[in-house]
Amino acid sequence: MAYAARHDGLPARRPLMKRTTDGAAPYLYSAPALILIVTVMLVPLALGVSYAFRDIQLLNPFSGAFIGLDHFRALSQDQAFYRALRNTLWWTGASVFLQFFLGLILALLLDKPFYGRGLAQALVFLPWAVPSFLAGLNWSWLFNPVVGPLPHWFYALGIMSEPSNILSDPHLAMWGPIIANVWWGIPFFAITLLAALQAIPRDLYEAASIDGAGPVQRFLSITLPFLAPTIAITILLRTVWISNFADLIIVMTNGGPADRTQIVASYIFTQAFKRLDFGYASAIALVLLALLLAYSMLIVILRQWLLSKD
Repeated sequence: MAYAARHDGLPARRPLMKRTTDGAAPYLYSAPALILIVTVMLVPLALGVSYAFRDIQLLNPFSGAFIGLDHFRALSQDQAFYRALRNTLWWTGASVFLQFFLGLILALLLDKPFYGRGLAQALVFLPWAVPSFLAGLNWSWLFNPVVGPLPHWFYALGIMSEPSNILSDPHLAMWGPIIANVWWGIPFFAITLLAALQAIPRDLYEAASIDGAGPVQRFLSITLPFLAPTIAITILLRTVWISNFADLIIVMTNGGPADRTQIVASYIFTQAFKRLDFGYASAIALVLLALLLAYSMLIVILRQWLLSKD
């Protein structure tokens, strides 16, 4: 319906109610999604943060009082937490590095056309479809000398002095979940890096070849700069995920032997669901959240710097 023009030739202003409803329409359309996000994500997050400052023990009916920073004071003197933090750095660093390195090699190989490439891509991406619980169970069987072949292969190759389970060796136990995690997570890097490789203009490689650039020079001068932003964001995502990823640790070693494979995420699980101390577990989770946020900010700043150089 057209609005009448004013006597000076300018269109008349719409009624206040009409302007209010038109302005609120986008917010009303997005309200269900916002309410769902707040209900599912922000409310549990706020409750979890509040638990860090309260005494929440399921076996103690008189718990629930506000205790301030007592959990954090206890955490600052908890040697098991510091050991879990060191294990987390080793677990995360080794897993991310090996996943990225092997995933990049697979992406470079799959980027080249060859017969049966579709089947090869399906086989490479298959581990990503396996549930993490099942992956950890299978790898724990593979490392078991009674039912698994790996200890006997390592013995035959001279890597081990006798067929034994590395998951029970305090010095080697962490390598079991790391190997399982690398096998399970390689497809993530392969998929994302392959997509980034296929977006690089092919004429750049042709021009570099005409100029006499070899494969290594083309990789360093063309492939790596184009992949740098994708590498930064994928490493950020995998680092955050693996730091919070305790499934393989719990299934394969349960943090043992002697807490040699206990990471912060599995330590939170132990405090919350074995000792039923949700307050202390929430305090540990809040510290882990702060560390991961600081790391994420550094990676985002690095990625923006790489994008600004293009």
